[in-house]
Amino acid sequence: MDTNLALHVPIARPPWTTLGKELESCLRKALFDFSMLEKDVSKVAIALSGGKDSLGLLYLLHSIRGRGFPLFDLYAIHVDGEFSCGAGIDGGFLRAICKELDIPLIQCASTQKREDLECYSCSRERRKLIFNAAKKVGATTVAFGHHKDDSAQTLLLNLLHKAEFAANLPKVHMRDYGVTIIRPLIYVSEESLRTFAKQYGFMRMACQCPVGQNSKRKAVDELLKEIEVHFPHARGNLAKAGLLYGSNKAATP
Repeated sequence: MDTNLALHVPIARPPWTTLGKELESCLRKALFDFSMLEKDVSKVAIALSGGKDSLGLLYLLHSIRGRGFPLFDLYAIHVDGEFSCGAGIDGGFLRAICKELDIPLIQCASTQKREDLECYSCSRERRKLIFNAAKKVGATTVAFGHHKDDSAQTLLLNLLHKAEFAANLPKVHMRDYGVTIIRPLIYVSEESLRTFAKQYGFMRMACQCPVGQNSKRKAVDELLKEIEVHFPHARGNLAKAGLLYGSNKAATP
Protein backbone atom coordinates (compact mmCIF):
# COMPACT_ATOMS: atom_id res chain seq x y z
CA MET A 1 0.00 0.00 0.00
CA ASP A 2 1.28 3.48 -0.87
CA THR A 3 1.89 5.20 2.48
CA ASN A 4 1.06 8.55 0.90
CA LEU A 5 -2.54 7.42 0.50
CA ALA A 6 -2.82 6.88 4.24
CA LEU A 7 -1.74 10.45 4.98
CA HIS A 8 -4.19 13.22 5.66
CA VAL A 9 -3.32 15.73 2.96
CA PRO A 10 -4.27 19.29 4.00
CA ILE A 11 -4.90 21.41 0.92
CA ALA A 12 -5.75 25.11 1.04
CA ARG A 13 -7.45 26.46 -2.07
CA PRO A 14 -10.30 28.83 -3.03
CA PRO A 15 -13.04 29.49 -2.18
CA TRP A 16 -11.21 31.09 0.71
CA THR A 17 -12.22 31.98 4.22
CA THR A 18 -12.18 35.71 5.01
CA LEU A 19 -8.56 35.38 6.14
CA GLY A 20 -7.64 33.48 2.99
CA LYS A 21 -9.05 36.31 0.88
CA GLU A 22 -7.02 38.83 2.87
CA LEU A 23 -3.80 36.85 2.43
CA GLU A 24 -4.35 36.42 -1.31
CA SER A 25 -4.99 40.16 -1.58
CA CYS A 26 -1.73 40.92 0.27
CA LEU A 27 0.16 38.48 -1.94
CA ARG A 28 -1.27 40.00 -5.13
CA LYS A 29 -0.42 43.51 -3.92
CA ALA A 30 3.18 42.54 -3.19
CA LEU A 31 3.56 40.80 -6.57
CA PHE A 32 2.21 43.93 -8.29
CA ASP A 33 3.96 46.60 -6.17
CA PHE A 34 7.40 45.09 -6.64
CA SER A 35 6.96 43.60 -10.15
CA MET A 36 7.85 40.15 -8.85
CA LEU A 37 6.33 38.25 -11.76
CA GLU A 38 7.41 39.91 -14.99
CA LYS A 39 5.78 38.87 -18.25
CA ASP A 40 8.75 36.68 -19.18
CA VAL A 41 8.56 34.65 -15.95
CA SER A 42 7.16 31.27 -16.97
CA LYS A 43 8.59 29.17 -14.12
CA VAL A 44 8.73 29.85 -10.38
CA ALA A 45 10.41 27.68 -7.73
CA ILE A 46 9.37 27.79 -4.06
CA ALA A 47 11.78 27.05 -1.24
CA LEU A 48 9.56 24.60 0.64
CA SER A 49 10.67 23.84 4.19
CA GLY A 50 7.28 22.37 5.09
CA GLY A 51 6.51 24.97 7.74
CA LYS A 52 3.46 27.23 7.83
CA ASP A 53 5.14 30.06 5.90
CA SER A 54 6.42 28.11 2.89
CA LEU A 55 3.30 25.94 2.67
CA GLY A 56 1.08 29.02 2.91
CA LEU A 57 3.08 30.56 0.07
CA LEU A 58 2.78 27.35 -1.97
CA TYR A 59 -1.02 27.32 -1.67
CA LEU A 60 -1.42 31.03 -2.37
CA LEU A 61 0.87 31.10 -5.41
CA HIS A 62 -0.80 27.97 -6.76
CA SER A 63 -4.21 29.60 -6.36
CA ILE A 64 -3.40 32.73 -8.42
CA ARG A 65 -1.94 30.93 -11.44
CA GLY A 66 -4.10 31.87 -14.40
CA ARG A 67 -6.19 34.25 -12.28
CA GLY A 68 -4.86 37.68 -13.17
CA PHE A 69 -1.37 36.22 -13.63
CA PRO A 70 0.06 33.94 -16.30
CA LEU A 71 -0.31 30.20 -15.80
CA PHE A 72 3.34 29.84 -14.81
CA ASP A 73 4.88 26.48 -13.94
CA LEU A 74 5.41 25.99 -10.22
CA TYR A 75 8.12 23.84 -8.61
CA ALA A 76 8.74 23.05 -4.94
CA ILE A 77 12.28 22.54 -3.64
CA HIS A 78 12.81 20.94 -0.23
CA VAL A 79 16.18 20.71 1.53
CA ASP A 80 16.36 17.95 4.10
CA GLY A 81 19.13 16.62 6.28
CA GLU A 82 20.04 15.58 9.79
CA PHE A 83 20.36 19.23 10.84
CA SER A 84 18.54 21.64 8.57
CA CYS A 85 15.67 24.11 8.78
CA GLY A 86 12.68 21.94 8.07
CA ALA A 87 14.20 18.79 9.54
CA GLY A 88 11.49 16.63 11.01
CA ILE A 89 8.97 17.14 8.21
CA ASP A 90 8.01 13.76 6.75
CA GLY A 91 8.93 13.54 3.08
CA GLY A 92 5.73 11.66 2.32
CA PHE A 93 3.70 14.55 3.73
CA LEU A 94 5.23 17.05 1.29
CA ARG A 95 5.11 14.61 -1.63
CA ALA A 96 1.41 14.01 -1.04
CA ILE A 97 0.66 17.74 -0.97
CA CYS A 98 2.64 18.44 -4.13
CA LYS A 99 1.07 15.45 -5.90
CA GLU A 100 -2.41 16.71 -5.03
CA LEU A 101 -1.52 20.15 -6.43
CA ASP A 102 0.32 18.66 -9.44
CA ILE A 103 3.52 20.49 -8.48
CA PRO A 104 6.89 18.74 -9.03
CA LEU A 105 8.78 18.31 -5.74
CA ILE A 106 12.58 18.40 -5.90
CA GLN A 107 14.37 17.11 -2.80
CA CYS A 108 17.94 18.07 -1.90
CA ALA A 109 20.17 16.88 0.93
CA SER A 110 22.03 19.13 3.37
CA THR A 111 25.47 18.03 4.58
CA GLN A 112 25.36 19.96 7.88
CA LYS A 113 26.65 18.09 10.94
CA ARG A 114 26.10 18.87 14.62
CA GLU A 115 29.78 19.44 15.43
CA ASP A 116 30.21 22.41 13.06
CA LEU A 117 26.61 23.56 12.70
CA GLU A 118 25.97 27.31 12.56
CA CYS A 119 23.30 29.43 10.88
CA TYR A 120 25.43 31.31 8.33
CA SER A 121 27.07 28.29 6.65
CA CYS A 122 23.82 26.31 6.81
CA SER A 123 21.87 29.14 5.15
CA ARG A 124 24.47 29.52 2.40
CA GLU A 125 24.45 25.80 1.64
CA ARG A 126 20.66 25.64 1.60
CA ARG A 127 20.38 28.59 -0.77
CA LYS A 128 23.01 27.17 -3.10
CA LEU A 129 21.18 23.83 -3.22
CA ILE A 130 17.84 25.58 -3.86
CA PHE A 131 19.23 27.90 -6.54
CA ASN A 132 21.02 25.10 -8.39
CA ALA A 133 17.92 22.87 -8.30
CA ALA A 134 15.75 25.72 -9.56
CA LYS A 135 18.06 26.49 -12.46
CA LYS A 136 18.13 22.82 -13.49
CA VAL A 137 14.41 23.04 -14.28
CA GLY A 138 14.75 26.49 -15.86
CA ALA A 139 13.24 28.45 -12.95
CA THR A 140 15.32 31.58 -12.36
CA THR A 141 12.69 33.13 -10.06
CA VAL A 142 12.79 31.64 -6.56
CA ALA A 143 10.10 32.48 -3.99
CA PHE A 144 10.80 32.43 -0.26
CA GLY A 145 8.19 32.47 2.50
CA HIS A 146 9.67 35.38 4.45
CA HIS A 147 6.89 37.49 5.93
CA LYS A 148 6.52 40.94 7.49
CA ASP A 149 7.77 39.80 10.92
CA ASP A 150 10.89 38.26 9.34
CA SER A 151 11.64 41.59 7.71
CA ALA A 152 11.29 43.46 11.02
CA GLN A 153 13.63 40.96 12.72
CA THR A 154 16.18 41.27 9.91
CA LEU A 155 16.13 45.07 10.09
CA LEU A 156 16.69 45.16 13.85
CA LEU A 157 19.32 42.40 13.69
CA ASN A 158 21.31 44.19 10.99
CA LEU A 159 21.01 47.52 12.78
CA LEU A 160 22.23 46.19 16.14
CA HIS A 161 24.77 43.69 14.83
CA LYS A 162 26.27 45.49 11.80
CA ALA A 163 25.07 49.12 12.04
CA GLU A 164 23.21 48.60 8.75
CA PHE A 165 19.64 49.73 8.13
CA ALA A 166 18.61 46.82 5.94
CA ALA A 167 15.50 44.64 6.00
CA ASN A 168 14.46 41.81 3.66
CA LEU A 169 14.14 43.08 0.11
CA PRO A 170 10.90 42.07 -1.65
CA LYS A 171 12.81 41.30 -4.83
CA VAL A 172 16.55 40.95 -5.33
CA HIS A 173 18.62 39.65 -8.22
CA MET A 174 21.38 37.30 -7.06
CA ARG A 175 23.94 38.01 -9.74
CA ASP A 176 26.44 35.40 -8.57
CA TYR A 177 23.79 32.66 -8.73
CA GLY A 178 21.82 33.82 -11.77
CA VAL A 179 18.46 33.82 -10.00
CA THR A 180 16.01 36.40 -8.65
CA ILE A 181 14.61 36.02 -5.13
CA ILE A 182 11.04 37.18 -4.51
CA ARG A 183 9.21 37.42 -1.19
CA PRO A 184 5.46 37.54 -1.97
CA LEU A 185 4.47 37.37 1.72
CA ILE A 186 6.29 40.60 2.62
CA TYR A 187 2.97 42.30 3.55
CA VAL A 188 1.69 39.34 5.60
CA SER A 189 2.11 38.97 9.37
CA GLU A 190 3.31 35.75 10.95
CA GLU A 191 0.21 35.59 13.14
CA SER A 192 -2.03 35.66 10.05
CA LEU A 193 -0.06 32.81 8.51
CA ARG A 194 -0.27 30.84 11.74
CA THR A 195 -4.05 31.24 11.86
CA PHE A 196 -4.34 30.39 8.14
CA ALA A 197 -2.32 27.20 8.69
CA LYS A 198 -4.52 26.17 11.61
CA GLN A 199 -7.71 26.83 9.62
CA TYR A 200 -6.60 24.54 6.80
CA GLY A 201 -4.81 21.95 8.93
CA PHE A 202 -1.21 22.33 7.73
CA MET A 203 0.32 23.75 10.91
CA ARG A 204 3.46 21.74 11.67
CA MET A 205 6.46 22.21 13.94
CA ALA A 206 9.16 22.29 11.29
CA CYS A 207 12.50 23.62 12.53
CA GLN A 208 14.18 21.36 15.06
CA CYS A 209 17.63 22.90 14.68
CA PRO A 210 19.43 23.06 18.07
CA VAL A 211 21.38 26.14 16.98
CA GLY A 212 18.38 28.08 15.69
CA GLN A 213 16.70 28.01 19.10
CA ASN A 214 19.60 30.03 20.54
CA SER A 215 20.40 32.23 17.55
CA LYS A 216 20.75 36.02 17.42
CA ARG A 217 17.55 36.10 15.36
CA LYS A 218 15.74 34.36 18.20
CA ALA A 219 17.19 36.90 20.63
CA VAL A 220 15.96 39.75 18.43
CA ASP A 221 12.48 38.22 18.37
CA GLU A 222 12.45 38.17 22.17
CA LEU A 223 13.65 41.78 22.21
CA LEU A 224 10.80 42.76 19.88
CA LYS A 225 8.31 41.17 22.26
CA GLU A 226 9.64 43.40 25.05
CA ILE A 227 9.49 46.50 22.83
CA GLU A 228 5.90 45.68 21.86
CA VAL A 229 4.85 46.04 25.48
CA HIS A 230 5.46 49.77 25.08
CA PHE A 231 5.08 50.10 21.30
CA PRO A 232 2.44 47.59 20.08
CA HIS A 233 2.99 48.39 16.39
CA ALA A 234 6.78 48.05 16.52
CA ARG A 235 7.07 45.04 14.20
CA GLY A 236 4.80 46.46 11.54
CA ASN A 237 6.48 49.86 11.68
CA LEU A 238 9.97 48.37 11.42
CA ALA A 239 8.92 46.26 8.44
CA LYS A 240 7.32 49.29 6.77
CA ALA A 241 10.40 51.42 7.40
CA GLY A 242 12.58 48.74 5.85
CA LEU A 243 10.44 48.66 2.71
CA LEU A 244 10.37 52.47 2.41
CA TYR A 245 14.15 52.73 2.85
CA GLY A 246 14.78 49.91 0.40
CA SER A 247 12.50 51.50 -2.21
CA ASN A 248 14.08 54.94 -1.80
CA LYS A 249 17.58 53.47 -1.99
CA ALA A 250 16.72 51.56 -5.16
CA ALA A 251 15.32 54.73 -6.74
CA THR A 252 18.47 56.78 -5.97
CA PRO A 253 20.59 57.21 -9.12
